[in-house]
Amino acid sequence: MLRFSIFLKDLKSIRKALLLSTVLFIAGIVAGWSSEGFEQFLKSQLQGLGEISQQLGASDNPEWNFFVFIFLNNSIKSVLVMFSGLLLGVIPFFFLIINGMVIGFLLKVVEASGESLFDLIVKGLLPHGIIEIPVIVIACGYGLAFGGLVLRSLGGIFAERRSGIGAEWRGFWRKLGTASLWVVLLLLAAAIIESTITLWLMS
Repeated sequence: MLRFSIFLKDLKSIRKALLLSTVLFIAGIVAGWSSEGFEQFLKSQLQGLGEISQQLGASDNPEWNFFVFIFLNNSIKSVLVMFSGLLLGVIPFFFLIINGMVIGFLLKVVEASGESLFDLIVKGLLPHGIIEIPVIVIACGYGLAFGGLVLRSLGGIFAERRSGIGAEWRGFWRKLGTASLWVVLLLLAAAIIESTITLWLMS
């Protein structure tokens, strides 16, 4: 029930939610790159991350501290956003948009500064992001699928069509448990890469 092959198979059952999750994330990147209205908010997000990075970098064991922070931050948020889909999928929706906007704005700032956008993408994002970004999109996809299930259940109650809802809920809880495990394990791998290879490349 917890095998990786089961996890991959389960993704097919939420492919519409995964597609929506991907579209929202890309839309966030485009909005962060092009929008002027949220510039102050996005600057504050990057400044906060910069301050944390400086504190961790100045510690006695920066690699370990970066790893612990990155892993706990990403894994806890991702699992929470999966289960927050219970609230009609609103939190995963905004989580995708905001995180996409932060990345888009970061790319815009780097390009405007004259620094190498290629280096940022290849050295700063790609090594760990090739795992981390799809996993976060998957986590949000499960959150959106959870919200869809809640809406369908409410619709069935009001329309007095309750057949099959119980089985769908049981199946989804099993998928959510399997996905939570693999999301955490994959983010563990991404955190190891980010706190070692990415940190070394960007130093």
